[in-house]
Amino acid sequence: MSTGTEQDNKEDGGGADRRAGYRNVTDGKGRVYRIGESDRDLLGHSRKLMVYLPWVAMMAISVSEYAYGSAEDTLSRAHGWSQSDTFWILSVWVFFQAGIAFPAGWLRERGVLTARWAMYLGSVLCLVGFAALAHVDSVALALCGFGVVGGLGSGLIYATCINMVGKWFPERRGAKTGFVNGGFAYGALPFIFLFNYAFDTSDYDEVLDLIGVYILVVVAACAWFFRDPPPNWWPPHIAPPAGTPDGAAPPVADRRSAASLAKNPPAVRQFTPKEALRSGMLPLMWLSVVLTAGVSIFGISFQVDYAREVGFGPLVAASSMGVMSLVNGVGRAVMGWLSDLWGRRTTLVFVIVVLGLAQFGVIWAGNVHSQWLFLVFAFLSGFGGGAFYPLFATLTPDYFGENYNATNYGLVYSGKLISGLFGGGLGSMVVGAWGYDGAYALAGGVSLVAAGCVLLLRQPGRERPRAAMPGKRPVSRELI
Repeated sequence: MSTGTEQDNKEDGGGADRRAGYRNVTDGKGRVYRIGESDRDLLGHSRKLMVYLPWVAMMAISVSEYAYGSAEDTLSRAHGWSQSDTFWILSVWVFFQAGIAFPAGWLRERGVLTARWAMYLGSVLCLVGFAALAHVDSVALALCGFGVVGGLGSGLIYATCINMVGKWFPERRGAKTGFVNGGFAYGALPFIFLFNYAFDTSDYDEVLDLIGVYILVVVAACAWFFRDPPPNWWPPHIAPPAGTPDGAAPPVADRRSAASLAKNPPAVRQFTPKEALRSGMLPLMWLSVVLTAGVSIFGISFQVDYAREVGFGPLVAASSMGVMSLVNGVGRAVMGWLSDLWGRRTTLVFVIVVLGLAQFGVIWAGNVHSQWLFLVFAFLSGFGGGAFYPLFATLTPDYFGENYNATNYGLVYSGKLISGLFGGGLGSMVVGAWGYDGAYALAGGVSLVAAGCVLLLRQPGRERPRAAMPGKRPVSRELI
């Protein structure tokens, strides 16, 4: 055990007086838990604000991805772009939105870029991105402005918000991360309606400029309060798995936190990115993200086209992107909450299997020409296609700890880079060669392979319980 004060932990900007005492508790495997300081000691207010503010910021940037499809027709007419042009602008945005997570995490963990300044920078880049959509006719400049610059800005905000929640809620991060992550989907609802009913070639530039300013103001206002906890921080009212130095665990004030810790034990120690890679588990997570996100992107890209192919035009309007974004966002929140009860890996396998079976269900609905079945499986696909993101975001610190999570999760999330290529581009090639039935069948099979990869995941450094020998009484072993 070691003791100290919070004076050695410096963060940009003001904040509360940070002189609360703390002590470091080390378990049998060397993991350190810093206990004694409450969230109010460190922040001057409840840590719940570190859930609500990231949630608000995530809703603000959701317009970039989930409402973009509703604006494509007007943008094409206003700038003279083809449908392929608008598709590639969004594809480039996805690439850079996912790609910035790792370098941003690397900079944050070396003190070069704080959480607050990552948010500030991201908000400015988002403003530039929407200004490019509003005022640039050149496809190349739009690719650079919205695709590259706007994608980098949204990615900075996304990664910072997700990482912030995991740091402040190490004992029950599933529900909190799922709630915040859900805002990235259903936060686009008002913009979807805006683009469908009040967005045309006469006012598109003003609307886009105002949206860019809106993102800048909302994200910057949230960022002002962003502050990371000290490394190894653990909430004082929750017993760390190691107990306290005198051997007596502090009372657990929240039974839900105790249940979540039983199902999702914390990482045995803080893994650096190199150690996480060498464990074999981070590469397996990355592969699982590549496969699962690829199926999700395929479903989003080709669902409407397939519905038209089988004659479901009127129902496609009923299952608009607004409804899909709502299902996608709510699914993230619900599955994040359930993962605290069922266990992270079990919930993730369930979600990916649902996503895979939904692909086969879409084929069935199309072959029997059942519109209501198509809607059911389309919604299940949207549900599973979003819910896996917060589960990977919480599984990463569960396995590798919080101190290097910005970098570790950045590596895992970078799998979305590859997914965007084979989910959209390769998916279109498969549709051309095998038809929609063959493409959807392949997508379902890929999902089931991804579920198999997740089943192979094991928390690094934690022993598996050994089965008792016949006739012998099992001996309990302390694992942490």
